Amino acid sequence: MMASIANASFASPLADASYPGGLLSRVYNGVNGLGLFVMFLLMLLAYDQFIYVWNKGSIVGPAWKMPFIGPFLQSMNPKMNDYKAKWATGDLSCISVFHKFVVIASSRDMARKVFNSPMFVKPCVVDVTHKLLRPTNWVFLDGKDHTDYRKDLDGLFTRQALDTYLPGQEEVYDKYFAEFLEISKQGDQKKGTPFMTVFRELMCAVSCRTFAGHYMSEAAVKKVVDDYWMITAALELVCFPIIIPFTKTWYGKKAADMFLEEFAKCAAKSKARMAVGGDITCIMDAWVKSMQDSAKYNQKIAKGLPVDPSEKPTTLIRDFSDFEISQTIFTFLFASQDATSSACTWLFQLIADRPEILDRVRAENLAARDGDKNVRFNMDLLENLPYTRAVVKETLRYRPPVIMVPYVVKKPFPVTDTYTAPKGAMIIPSCYPALHDPEVYPNPDYYDPERWITGDAESKSKNWLVFGTGPHYCIGQTYAQMNLIGMIGKASMLMDWKHIATSESEDIEGFATIFPRDHCPLIFSERP
Repeated sequence: MMASIANASFASPLADASYPGGLLSRVYNGVNGLGLFVMFLLMLLAYDQFIYVWNKGSIVGPAWKMPFIGPFLQSMNPKMNDYKAKWATGDLSCISVFHKFVVIASSRDMARKVFNSPMFVKPCVVDVTHKLLRPTNWVFLDGKDHTDYRKDLDGLFTRQALDTYLPGQEEVYDKYFAEFLEISKQGDQKKGTPFMTVFRELMCAVSCRTFAGHYMSEAAVKKVVDDYWMITAALELVCFPIIIPFTKTWYGKKAADMFLEEFAKCAAKSKARMAVGGDITCIMDAWVKSMQDSAKYNQKIAKGLPVDPSEKPTTLIRDFSDFEISQTIFTFLFASQDATSSACTWLFQLIADRPEILDRVRAENLAARDGDKNVRFNMDLLENLPYTRAVVKETLRYRPPVIMVPYVVKKPFPVTDTYTAPKGAMIIPSCYPALHDPEVYPNPDYYDPERWITGDAESKSKNWLVFGTGPHYCIGQTYAQMNLIGMIGKASMLMDWKHIATSESEDIEGFATIFPRDHCPLIFSERP
């Protein structure tokens, strides 16, 4: 009985919350729970560090990483000097951001090895890209599936095919060059107008016309032009793994959905028009025509009808659904938009700062047209502008739009004899160092188009990583260069422009691709 009384008297004030002493029990239990949480958190931190150190192995990288997020905050505002410092640390280096371990291949040979190792790696861009382009997109296909799909697209970028797209491109240039003049007339005559965003709009409109022709209304093109910025902004979060409502990735996903729907409508219109013998005016037409020609040929063969060998299409391809066409056209826009916008911006700035180069481009283009600046584009003309071509190539070397291309490791990848990149890691071949190698391009930080004419730059194909290499090299590299050649040649004949240099003109801003940090303030004026 005494024992029970003692137990009762002990338990009541300490354990029962109705007594003041019961608070001690609450505090004790709270501290105990907090201790377990802290212990669990410390274990997670230790595991995070252990995995990083294990993956890092022998390559260069920070001795430890900021828990969980790594250098995420720095990646939100990347600086070119930070990239250069990272490349200078060694052929291979590493970082870890959120859940992703990242290996950076800096040297030319390391970069080429990644590009040319499809058994071990495949393109991944950044985490959100699969959600924007869709996981079923052809660019994420692997091995034979990717090779076969790509063969079906090769015919869209032949010389003959490219020639048919030129009228649509020049139509867009006519419109936007007039806008350049009006913007400058209304803008600040001393400070100029930052043209980077205008150039982005121009290149997006050119792409829409080249890829989908006039199946897109002016209003639809304007909508794509206005909203594509959200796609680029969505890529800023690099390794952030999820899409959160009302964030950049969320708005980017909504824009992507709209683009895919619009391009699918264009595909249906193209199929209807090409079925009744319409002329090819854009990439979508050329692709649909190849499908329909292949289908007709296969039907005759299946029925046992006699078929003249001349009727057999150069490449037999299957029918693609409207959505498959839409996905692919979207990847063309995705691959070209930021890169050509960057190249366009630097091109206008660089030759404005070097009037002797602009004068020479203008003279060459006028001579190729027998003095008539109104002569329209054609491939024969564009292919016979050697100096303009050299200016474009030097711009792409000096300020390569894409400075690195993320891949994902499919299985343990023996990059060197002493280091194997782990499965699931991101591995990034860098293009910039190879294009600024002083042993290959003497005085690499000097802008010199002449190196492509009287120099030996043209023979340095191993370092020419502007468009990548290997099985995933840029399928539209000829189109991109011809587009820039035609654009700057036409602009040189119709307009003069002045660059209002600032302290940030030569500083590089990273926004998917690279741009002048001051966004290229210019003043355009019409030539007589």
